[in-house]
Amino acid sequence: MDNHAPAARAAIIADEQWESALQQALDQTSDLTHVDVALLFASSFYAEHFPAMLARVRQATGGAPLLGCSGQAIVGQDMELEDVPALSLLTLSLPGAILRPTRFTQAMIENCETPLAWHNALDVQLDDVNAWLLFADPFHLEVEHLLDGLASAYGECPILGGMASSSNANARRTHIFLNNEIFTDGGVGLAIGGPYTLLPLVSQGCEPIGETWTITSVRDNLIQTISNRPAYDMLVETFKSLPHDIQQRAQRNLLVGLAADEYLDTFQRGNFLVRPLIGVERGTGALAIGALPRVGQTVQFQMRDARAADLDLNELLDQVNATLGQQLPIAGVLCSCNGRGVGLFETPNHDAGAINRQMGAFPLVGLFCNGEIGPIGARPFLHGFTASLALLIQK
Repeated sequence: MDNHAPAARAAIIADEQWESALQQALDQTSDLTHVDVALLFASSFYAEHFPAMLARVRQATGGAPLLGCSGQAIVGQDMELEDVPALSLLTLSLPGAILRPTRFTQAMIENCETPLAWHNALDVQLDDVNAWLLFADPFHLEVEHLLDGLASAYGECPILGGMASSSNANARRTHIFLNNEIFTDGGVGLAIGGPYTLLPLVSQGCEPIGETWTITSVRDNLIQTISNRPAYDMLVETFKSLPHDIQQRAQRNLLVGLAADEYLDTFQRGNFLVRPLIGVERGTGALAIGALPRVGQTVQFQMRDARAADLDLNELLDQVNATLGQQLPIAGVLCSCNGRGVGLFETPNHDAGAINRQMGAFPLVGLFCNGEIGPIGARPFLHGFTASLALLIQK
């Protein structure tokens, strides 16, 4: 192996015994002569053994920085292991890389009001960062405020990752890993610099329907009027304009897409931040959505189902392949919503399988998340029902 070339090894293992699972993963990733950073995603079935697991990985990798979190399902190459004891491990050798592991807290978000404050709090300077990989607890951290802070401090560099999850959906408790420490709040991040960056793929799994319009009146999270007409009337008109078979698919699957960048000449799939349609204000015809819309913002209704999600992901993979040409990524991290998987597609391994078919075999790890992080346009957002794929490449 060329010691000057970047290299990665990945493993995904399902085993009720954590020691056996971890040893198999270490055996499959042990041939790198030097490890610069490792990522570990582990089923919460192993939670009581997390301290021992982290210690073993760090010992086996020569004390390399270690990041990761717990997951309801664990992802690897061509595989998504749902609701079973499993783990995935990625080891990376990245000559010349600038790697800055960090810890995020709620207090940090509240206290850092300027880009300089973020640089100082994280001890990560702007020139050292090409991209961020981020994992966080979904219950005890204002993640959207964190993303706003990082975006203001580090410009338009890609920020990708996801919110930790648990096999027990009612537990409201997840685990975040940083080196030998385990946290049940806050988040961790890896600032990636030097000759490396992340190429993002963010598949929100939606199909735009109808036309694009302009929001003309809002109140809090209510879209009151679109093109000076009650927003609900515009939704009904859009629905009735659809062919019958599309109407059947769209029932109970309607969402709202808000343009992430108003300066685009034309809008298409991927240009919208997709948010849930919560309800209708009777009497006014205002639409309540899971976001704060703005007057003048471009809006388009969206439909999400298994067919739309499959189409969206595969179209985006085609675009990534066109960007990369014959080059394979060094490695990838896939953060898919825990509302996808078998529950949405009625077949296992959908997202990981599509990546493997479209792009070929390369080291891939990840998990099913309680929220996915990725950019729309130049800004990072927190998403739901999304597949967020971070591809590690050379600049």
